[in-house]
Amino acid sequence: MSTRASTLMSALMSTTPSAKLKLFRIRGGVHPDDRKALAAEAPIEDLPMPVLLHIPLQQHIGAAANPVVQRRQHVLKGELIAHAQGAVSAPIHAPTSGRIAGLGLYPANHPSGLNVRAITLQPDGEDRWHPDVEGVDDPFALVPEEIAARVAAAGVVGMGGATFPSAVKLNLRNRYSLHTLVINGSECEPYLTCDDRLMREQPEGVVDGARIMAHALGVGRIVIGIEGNKPQAIAILQEAAAPFAHIHVVRLPMRYPMGSEKHLVQTLTGKETPARGLTADIGVVVHNPATAFAVHEALRLGRPLISRVVTITGQAITRPRNLRVPIGTRVESLIDHCGGFSEAPAKLISGGPMMGQPLAELRVPIMKGSNGVLALTAAETNQRQPAPCIRCASCVGACPCGLVPLNMAAHIRGGDLDSAVGQGLMDCIGCGSCAYVCPAHIPLVQYFNHAKGELAARGRAKQKQTETKRLAEARTARIEAQKRAKREAMARRKREAEAKKRAEAVPKAAPEVAEAD
Repeated sequence: MSTRASTLMSALMSTTPSAKLKLFRIRGGVHPDDRKALAAEAPIEDLPMPVLLHIPLQQHIGAAANPVVQRRQHVLKGELIAHAQGAVSAPIHAPTSGRIAGLGLYPANHPSGLNVRAITLQPDGEDRWHPDVEGVDDPFALVPEEIAARVAAAGVVGMGGATFPSAVKLNLRNRYSLHTLVINGSECEPYLTCDDRLMREQPEGVVDGARIMAHALGVGRIVIGIEGNKPQAIAILQEAAAPFAHIHVVRLPMRYPMGSEKHLVQTLTGKETPARGLTADIGVVVHNPATAFAVHEALRLGRPLISRVVTITGQAITRPRNLRVPIGTRVESLIDHCGGFSEAPAKLISGGPMMGQPLAELRVPIMKGSNGVLALTAAETNQRQPAPCIRCASCVGACPCGLVPLNMAAHIRGGDLDSAVGQGLMDCIGCGSCAYVCPAHIPLVQYFNHAKGELAARGRAKQKQTETKRLAEARTARIEAQKRAKREAMARRKREAEAKKRAEAVPKAAPEVAEAD
């Protein structure tokens, strides 16, 4: 072991105040084999620039971005190519310099494989930055509103998978009484190591980004939580955070889903987030290490979010790697760079094996929320046919939200979604712990995701129906108003005509009276 590694491991085992922060136990959870060794020791590599980049306009929660470029237009690296629409949205920037080859539809990085609006960029090989890309010397001299505005302009979103625009969370200080910023470095999904490598290779950037966000939020404490299966990341972050008394680096228990922000906050504070509420309700805001690093680059260097680190792993990958990838790169380019498949994969997943989504095809692009691509063999997936539920309640014990998955699934199978909602369906975080422990191999989490999708579709249909009714009523009211206005206009013209006629009749009658006299 090197001298630096020995020092870091000694720091990890030391009894520093940050290491002694009291932790609280959460209910449920599972202990899957983390299988991180495949890629954990692979340093981050820069993927060579592909021939084409397909950049989706919808790669964040909220309204899709709106293009501001035209076909054949030349753009520079970091230049705005699509601006945000609405309060919850994020702009998109060019990952490199080149020519806009098209604006149209392209397959989405989604199980449906449906086409979404995208900008296709053809790199010119020069990788020239836009001249307006520049940072600030001292972000801490800025007011919180300016920091949030710069983060918003850089298109930074939550990079742990949720892709919620980060500036919106930084503005929570205006609505909540906040006291703690938590950096969620647990990376509890098996196989994934992109956050681990980023914390090990860019600790100063992660810490600096966390400090900038804490300044914007107006909080006095930062807690960086990292699961115990990443000892080097813990030691390195402790060393980087040592000069700052308000930053605590905490070793978290290895228990999935520790990365769920509500359960992470409960582990660190002992406080439970209200159902359907936010962690901000109890004074805590949670961000990902990659998000913190993106904030660091946005403020210090002025760089927008145009690339991210992605783990490409699984036993069907020839050489598992952690790659820094331009947004819009096709998945097949990543796999080719890793030597292709060592054998035909039984399953391809975007994200982790517990909460990730099946990959419809390899042409789909990497997006801001893409943290992994898994190519799993049949032995890794261990797929079996579902059997009838034996009501063993293993799923009940594993559920970190205290739900009864077997009952919810029974209601969903029977088409009674209202009863499933009554039993807490909307509180399910979709972690997959229930399906993982089910001895009957029932795809419980798929039932819940299907039900949520069906409820969302019903909600949209009801909203559409309500809106259609409102528009129809408005049209009827408008037509009635027009008819009423016409009747009133006709009556007014009739009155005016009669008044004019009477007025004209008066002078004619006067001479007759005079002659009589």
